[in-house]
Amino acid sequence: MSDRPLGLAPASVRDYRELARRRLPRQLFDYIDGGAYEEATMRANVADLGSIELRQRVLRDVSELDLATNILGCEMSMPVALAPVGLGGMFARRAEVQAARAAEAAGVGFCESTVSICGMEEVRAATQRPFWFQLYVMRDRAYTEDLMARAAAVDCPVLVLTVDLPVVGARYRDVRNGMSGRLGPVRKLRRGADLIRHVGWVRDVAVGGKPHTFGNLEKAVPGGTNPEAFKEWVDAQFDPSVTWDDLAWVRDHWRGKLVLKGVLDPDDARLATEHGVDGIVVSNHGGRQLDDTPSTTSALPAIVEAVEGRTTVLVDGGVRSGLDVVKLLALGADGCLIGRAWAYAVAAGGEAAVAHVLRIIRNEMKVALSLTGCRSVAELDPSVLLGP
Repeated sequence: MSDRPLGLAPASVRDYRELARRRLPRQLFDYIDGGAYEEATMRANVADLGSIELRQRVLRDVSELDLATNILGCEMSMPVALAPVGLGGMFARRAEVQAARAAEAAGVGFCESTVSICGMEEVRAATQRPFWFQLYVMRDRAYTEDLMARAAAVDCPVLVLTVDLPVVGARYRDVRNGMSGRLGPVRKLRRGADLIRHVGWVRDVAVGGKPHTFGNLEKAVPGGTNPEAFKEWVDAQFDPSVTWDDLAWVRDHWRGKLVLKGVLDPDDARLATEHGVDGIVVSNHGGRQLDDTPSTTSALPAIVEAVEGRTTVLVDGGVRSGLDVVKLLALGADGCLIGRAWAYAVAAGGEAAVAHVLRIIRNEMKVALSLTGCRSVAELDPSVLLGP
């Protein structure tokens, strides 16, 4: 963990992680930062990306670089989108709005989470560029239909259906910090003391960031962001009976592009293409669901081979730099989603910090392209890698 003084300017996502750690109450930082069980998969997401070496080449004309791309019909200045992050508005005041604005200004995508604090209508009113919407299929199908209708009404072109959460993984940090389960008197006192130590967050978010409700789920979660109310809603609404047959039902209620998020196995990737989805996200939920599963970096090549170009392949998990993006594109991904990277940034410094992280990633991508002898992201393929 970095011990960089707060007075120095952040230069990387890792720096923003440290700033977020200092600014947020412990339970909120651990919610962003933690994973399932012993967090082995979460660590592998980062480590496996870091183990891949780039093949440096020289004397290539790289005077002009092109990072632009089109993903699922959406023009982007680089193949990066901000991933859906639940409870974002608890990290900074109206954080989803701030992040969406930063993404729009940078010309990249933003995906609104079902469990965002800011509702999709609030985000749409604050932006000009249509954003994507992430959805869970809930037991209350009428409410799920309503969410899809609302997403269509605010011009969302892409629905990202998360399919790796039939049940919630065991996240030990959340249990210890009271994000899930009930707190006894002593732990409540400790949490109160922690809040007192983070007066900046209390002033900006706890007081200034209201209303603290799940903007997309106000009817479903009457307890607002109360962890116990949210846990009760999760237990009651996440549907472990959802199967491939339910995709037809989703298609009947959604006319835009449909992406499945949470694909980690080549056989599931093949099934996704057979069911006609427009894209998949190779994802292990940031290591927050089932531990000891493959990292997304290790799973990606076999999935790219399995789909044979028949659908768009996106990937998330462990992406902390522009070099990481270049590596994943070289392994066959069409684009990357970044989650923790923007969550750390918005917690540390709001919209300006998210914008800065996107500039960092863009500049790092340009350096990586230049020094691997590539002039555009379209030229990236396994030949620029030395291997894991």
